[in-house]
Amino acid sequence: MKRIVVLASGRGSNFLAVASAVSRGMINGRCVGLIVDRPGTLAAVRAGEHGIPVFTIDYSVFSTKSAYEEELIGTLRSLAPDLVVLAGYMKILGSGIIREYVGRIINIHPSLLPSFPGLDAQGQALAYGVKVSGCTVHFVDEGTDSGPVILQRCVPVLEDDDPGILAERILAEEHIALPEAVALFCSDRLRILGRTVIRLPDDSGEQVPGSL
Repeated sequence: MKRIVVLASGRGSNFLAVASAVSRGMINGRCVGLIVDRPGTLAAVRAGEHGIPVFTIDYSVFSTKSAYEEELIGTLRSLAPDLVVLAGYMKILGSGIIREYVGRIINIHPSLLPSFPGLDAQGQALAYGVKVSGCTVHFVDEGTDSGPVILQRCVPVLEDDDPGILAERILAEEHIALPEAVALFCSDRLRILGRTVIRLPDDSGEQVPGSL
C-alpha cells in the first residue's frame, strides 16, 4: 500500500476527491498527511474530517523561499511518501524537491496541456477562443506544467462561458481524473518513457526497459 502526501492551498476539493476514493477502497494507498501553505484552509478542515494529519507550513512566516522549502522537504521526508500529489497547491516547487521525488510527484492542471500552462488557464482558453478545454494530470518536472501527461479529460467551451463557469465545469472532471491517476500510480500501472506515460494493464507485472 502506497503512502500518499497531498499538498494544497485552498478549499481542497481535489484533495477531498482523492481522500474519498481512498476511503472507498478505490486506491491502493493511504493518505498519510496533508500539507498546507497557510493556516485556515478548508482543505485542512476536510482532512480533519477524514482523520488525516495536517501539517501547516505557513509560507508567509519564512524570510525566503529556500527557508520555506527546507521546512517543506523536511516534513516530506518525515512522512516518507511514495507519491506526492499537488491538489490546488499554489506554489512552484523548487528543483531540489522535484529531483528528490522525481517520477513521484503529480499535479492537476485546468487545461489540456501543453495549451494554457500557468495561472488563469480558463481565462487563457476563453481569450484564445478554443471550443474544447479540460484538465490534465501530469508528472511534475522542473518546468511550469510541462511534465509527462498521465491522463486528460475534456469539456466543451460554450459561448456564454466566463472563467468561473468554465472552471466549475472543468473541476467536475478534475474530481474524476485525479483519483484515477493516483489509483493507477498506486497500482504500479504507470511507466514514464521520455515524454510518454505508459499505462500497464491491470494484471501486468511487466517491467518496461528504461522506465522510472
